[in-house]
Amino acid sequence: MTYRVVQWTTGNVGRKSVHAVVANSDLDLVGCYAWSPDKVGRDAGELCGLDPLGVMATDDVDALLALKPDCVVYNPMFADVDELVRILGAGVNVVTTSEFINGHNLGADRDRIAAACAHGDATIFGSGINPGFIQLFAVVTAGLSDRIDRISVVESFDTTIYNSPATEIPMGFGYPIDHPDLQSITEKGSGVFREAVQLIADALGTELDDIHCQATYAETTQDLPLPGDWTIAAGCVAGIDVRWTGRAGGRDVIDIRGIWTKGQSLAPQWSTSFGYTVTVEGRPTIKTTLSFEPPPDFVAETLDDFIMLGLTITAMPAITAIPAVVAAPAGIATYNDLPLLQPRGVLKTS
Repeated sequence: MTYRVVQWTTGNVGRKSVHAVVANSDLDLVGCYAWSPDKVGRDAGELCGLDPLGVMATDDVDALLALKPDCVVYNPMFADVDELVRILGAGVNVVTTSEFINGHNLGADRDRIAAACAHGDATIFGSGINPGFIQLFAVVTAGLSDRIDRISVVESFDTTIYNSPATEIPMGFGYPIDHPDLQSITEKGSGVFREAVQLIADALGTELDDIHCQATYAETTQDLPLPGDWTIAAGCVAGIDVRWTGRAGGRDVIDIRGIWTKGQSLAPQWSTSFGYTVTVEGRPTIKTTLSFEPPPDFVAETLDDFIMLGLTITAMPAITAIPAVVAAPAGIATYNDLPLLQPRGVLKTS
């Protein structure tokens, strides 16, 4: 079966999604939504650095829904609930990377999304690398232990070259190190990680007593120019170490931690690795480190080439899920609801 796909936006992750959809023999790109007026009427391939595809970007939502796609690949920075309700209510499935795992972080808007799924007999699934796939990886790894005491996930990256101030400022980057609301800013900006903790707890069949967030910060000691015409001034946040922790039985049982740094002038200095470390403490304790390298044929001419390579791991978990999401019962689906997701249509055989 070939699945008809509409791509929703062509930003950082959206561009990589288009690359992946076009290269996948099981997927057919039939439409593309343009958020920016200057992209309307342009070929989706050209917008994403590819040869023309014959698919023109449009902001006409009715026209896109009239294409009767099997699935929308929804990649805005932040989810627009009105858009999701409209898509799902029209009977179109959605896979998304827009800070959505189980939707509980949306409050009452989650009920609107669930109602739209029921009305349209459609399914929504959210993932990225983290939150998302890395929690699935932790759950699968935990299946090797006959007793689990604690599961921890640590993401650690130097994000200096990443050009996305719109997603990083809400985390707390760029604020004065002594800003009185810094903790609450980071808690709100990283709130989707609460859903990631819930995902692991649900997989373990555990009801948590509490989920809490705590962050520490490092400042840059000199002005730090960054991509996107953005500068973090000296004395402002250029390093964030945030932890979302789930407690049960009076102790910490699930810990998801993100360590993100920028530049070489941090105070205090943090030693930042690159990748993900998953530790299942139990019998036995299992520790796994995931790192990522370019393929042998990778040729980069700009920093954006490296960024796009890195965004592959954000885009692909949602795209890999498309067949399972199309086949799933209507509603909000997580990794705990779907079968093993199989990477179809991507094996290079020639």
